[in-house]
Amino acid sequence: MSTRLLTLLFVIISYTTVQAQQYEYELGEVTKEELSETSHPTDKDAPAAILFSDAETYMVYFNGDGFNLITEVSMKIKIYNKDGYNWANKTIPYYHHGQNKEKVDISKAYTYNLVNGKVKRTKLRSEGEFTEEPNPYWKLRKIVMPEVKEGSIVEYHYKITSPLIHSFPEWRFQESIPVNHSRYATKIPEYFVYTPNFRGYHTPKVTKESNTKTINFTNKQRNENQVTTFNNSKSNYQEIVTRYEFENLPAMKSEAFVNNIDNYRSSVEHEITVIKYPNQPIKSVAGTWEDVAKSIYDNSNFGTELKKTGYFEEDVDALLSGLSSHKQKMDALYFYVRDRMNWNDYNGYSCQEGVRKAYKSKVGNIADINLMLTSMLRYAGLDANPVLVTTRSNKIALFPNREAFNYVIVAVKINDETVLLDATSKSAAVNVLPFRAINWTGRLIKKDGKSESIALIPTKPSSESNTILATMDAQGKLEGQVKKQYRDYDAYSFRERYGNLTEKSTIERIEENYEGIAIEEYESKNVKNFTKPISEKYSFTHSGSNTDVIGDKIYISPMLFLTHSESPFKQEEREYPVDFIYPREDKYMISITIPEGYTVETVPTGVSIAMEQNIGTFSYNVIANGNKIMVRSVLQINYASIPKEFYPTLKDFFHKMIEKENEKIIIAKKS
Repeated sequence: MSTRLLTLLFVIISYTTVQAQQYEYELGEVTKEELSETSHPTDKDAPAAILFSDAETYMVYFNGDGFNLITEVSMKIKIYNKDGYNWANKTIPYYHHGQNKEKVDISKAYTYNLVNGKVKRTKLRSEGEFTEEPNPYWKLRKIVMPEVKEGSIVEYHYKITSPLIHSFPEWRFQESIPVNHSRYATKIPEYFVYTPNFRGYHTPKVTKESNTKTINFTNKQRNENQVTTFNNSKSNYQEIVTRYEFENLPAMKSEAFVNNIDNYRSSVEHEITVIKYPNQPIKSVAGTWEDVAKSIYDNSNFGTELKKTGYFEEDVDALLSGLSSHKQKMDALYFYVRDRMNWNDYNGYSCQEGVRKAYKSKVGNIADINLMLTSMLRYAGLDANPVLVTTRSNKIALFPNREAFNYVIVAVKINDETVLLDATSKSAAVNVLPFRAINWTGRLIKKDGKSESIALIPTKPSSESNTILATMDAQGKLEGQVKKQYRDYDAYSFRERYGNLTEKSTIERIEENYEGIAIEEYESKNVKNFTKPISEKYSFTHSGSNTDVIGDKIYISPMLFLTHSESPFKQEEREYPVDFIYPREDKYMISITIPEGYTVETVPTGVSIAMEQNIGTFSYNVIANGNKIMVRSVLQINYASIPKEFYPTLKDFFHKMIEKENEKIIIAKKS
C-alpha cells in the first residue's frame, strides 16, 4: 500500500479503540451437566458436537505496515465417543512467504473431564503444539489436546494476524458434526468495502451496527537548526460491525456421488471491492475473471514458460516427421509428453521446476508438464491454449481471485472441436481427463492474455459392456465365461484400478468385488493401447451364494453375481446435486443354461423406465427358451450432474431398478 491512512512525514499511532474480543459464550465455563452428556440431544449418532464457535475479524492499523486483518476464534467442542477424538485436535493453515507473512497465536487451550464428580481442567502441553511446513508458501500450526476421553470437552482460542487484507478469511458455520451455536462478526473501517458471499442452504441471522472509532496521531517534525516539534491530531472514522449467527446447525451428512461437500457447506467469504482512503480517489478493486487470467498469464512462471521452445525443438521435430494432420500431431505430442513425464504430485498453475529443467529430469508439477505440452502443440502449429482449473478437492470460487485456480490443463481446437488434454496421468487419454480435473468450468487463456470460460464436464456417455455365458448345476453353482469392454472414462477407471497390478493381483481384486467367485484364464487387452476400448475376459466358477435351493426349486437372480444389492440413494431428502462425474451406459447380456431335468417356471416381467427431462433410462428383459435364460439390461445416465431437485425422481428410479434386478427366476425340477 503506497499511501496509508493519511500522508504524514512521521506517524506514531495510538489505536485507542482496539478492544479485546467480547464473547457471549465464554471459554472456561464448563459444567458437570455438559460433561455428563452422553449423546447429542438432536443427533444421537454424532461422535462430537461444537457447543459454540465464536469468531470475529477486525482491522488494525500498524505504523509502517498499514492495516492488518486480525481474526480471533474461540471454540468449545464436546466429545461423545472415540469416533470424535479427532475433533480434539486442530490444524490452522497460515501463509508464510516473502514479506506477507501471517502469524498465529494459540491460547486458552484446555481439556475438561469429569473425575470423581469434579471438573478437572488440563492445559495444552508444549509437546502437543507444533508447526509443519508442507510447502514454501504455507505453514500448519497444529495442536493435539491432552487427556481426551469419551465425554471430554475441549476448548481453545487462537488469533491470526495477517497483512493480506485482500484475502479475507473464510468462516465455516457448518461442520460434519452438529453445531449448537456459531457466530462470526466482521468489524471493517469505512475505508474498505467487502462483499459477503455465502455458501450452503441455511440462512444466518444478520445484524449490523456502526461505531465511531478514533485514531490519534502524533506528527514528528524537525526543521534544520530547529528543535524537533510534535503536533497531536486525531481522525475519526466509522467502523461497520456485521454479525452472522446460526443456532442448531445440523451435521453435514455424507451422501453418495458428491463432488466436494465444501461447495455446499454453510460458510461466508468476503471479497474486497472498494478502497476509499480520505482525500484520495475511490479505488475499485473488484476483479473479473478476465483480470485474474491476465495476471496469471503475465506471471513469469506461466506466460514466460509457455514461450520457451529451444529445449524440445530437436526432439519434437523428429517426433513429428512424416505426420501431416493436426490430429496425428496432437496425438503424438500428447502421448509423448504423458509417457515421458512424471507428475510429482504437486498441483498448481505456476511452474515449480520450470519447463526446461522438468523436461530434462522428466519430473514436474501440473504446470511444468501441461504448459510444456501446450508449448509443443503451438510449436507444431496447433491452436492450443492452457486452461485454468479448480480441482474437485478445491472449492468452486464464489468471486474472481487467483486462489480460485490450482491446476492447469490444455485445450486444442481441431476442426471446430475443442479437445481437452492432461498429460499428468498415465491413465488419461485424449479428451479423457483425470477425475481430479473434471470440475464444472475452466478458464481458457489465449496468447494475447484474453480468456473465456470453457466447460469441463463430459457430455458424451462412457460405456461398460458385460457379456456372461453361464451354466448352472442342480445345487445352484455356476461356471462360465465373462467378457467385458470399457470405453472412455470407464476405461480410465479400469486403468486406475488395475493398470499397474499384476495379473494375480487383478484376479484377487475382482474376486474381492464379487463374493463367491473364483477366476481362471484371465486376460485383458488394450490396457496400454489408448486408441481402442479395453477388453477383459476370464473363466469363473461361483459358489451360488446368491442362489437359493429349496426342495425341488432353484431361485436365482437373473444378474447373477452382478446384481446390485442396494441403492446408493438412501436418504429421504438430498442436500446436494448428484455428481456422477460423467454420463454413462452400462449394458449386460447374460445367458444362463439351467440344469438338465429342470424347467423354467417363472421369470421376472420386463420393464422400461425413463426419468423426466431425459435424465436416464433403464430397460430390463428376461426371456426363457427351453433350457436357456436370456437376460438383457441397459442403464443409461445422460448427465454428469443432476440437480438436487430431481433427487426424488432419481431415488425412485434406482429403487425400482434394484428391486427389479433382485426379483428371482424360479426353476423347478421336472416331475
